[in-house]
Amino acid sequence: METYLLILLCIAAFFAGFVDAIVGGGGLIQTPVALIVLPNLAVSTIIGTLKIPAFSGTSFAARQYLKKVDMNWKLLFIMALVAFCFAFLGSNLLTLVSNNFMKPLLLVVLSVIAIYTFTKKNFGIHQEKNLSPKKQLVLAMLMSSGIGFYDGFIGPGTGSFLVLGFVAILGFDFLHASANAKMVNLATNFGSICLFILKGKIIWAIAIPMAICNAIGGWIGAKLAIKKGNGFIRIFFLLVVIGTLIRFGYDVFFK
Repeated sequence: METYLLILLCIAAFFAGFVDAIVGGGGLIQTPVALIVLPNLAVSTIIGTLKIPAFSGTSFAARQYLKKVDMNWKLLFIMALVAFCFAFLGSNLLTLVSNNFMKPLLLVVLSVIAIYTFTKKNFGIHQEKNLSPKKQLVLAMLMSSGIGFYDGFIGPGTGSFLVLGFVAILGFDFLHASANAKMVNLATNFGSICLFILKGKIIWAIAIPMAICNAIGGWIGAKLAIKKGNGFIRIFFLLVVIGTLIRFGYDVFFK
């Protein structure tokens, strides 16, 4: 592999880690770049390799959030366990079938998310829902199973979907949603990594330098998100959702 291609992948990994630490969606940056730079590799090999930098960046971002944001550890443990299992299943399915049929559906979903976030100005600014512990647990398990499977099977945008779930379904504000999403995202990444290691789908010579760059980006992005707060994260979230929308729109209508 040419050195300049690896440098390009590392630059993409840095920005992916930065964006992912704030609102998720870092895969929307490094995944397309990797697919272009590594056209001769199987999609499952590329996705498997990218799980290493994704896990690295999320780990460093999570560490920053843990210093400043309170976590519901009991709820997070259950969500992480469910997400891990379903991500493992999703990644196993990825090695067997194509995931292109999901993109038209995601295009519709993301359009609704972008419109709703833009029009509802107080969306995610304050914690709004007072759910009973039982109802919160059921909703959290459903959310983590669906998004966990998505992360293992498709991947890009998972962090954004987790943030959205914590805000819209569980009633968190954006700062707490971003912090808690990182912990669940670690579990989904780890579930996928376990499967891809078993399948021999990770190219470590690419994964490790990208992981270092992604971690640096994640560290910087998390510190900025904590400093700027909910209003900044909401705007950043909207930009990432629009970017995701454009990406999937291109895949659906032009590829």
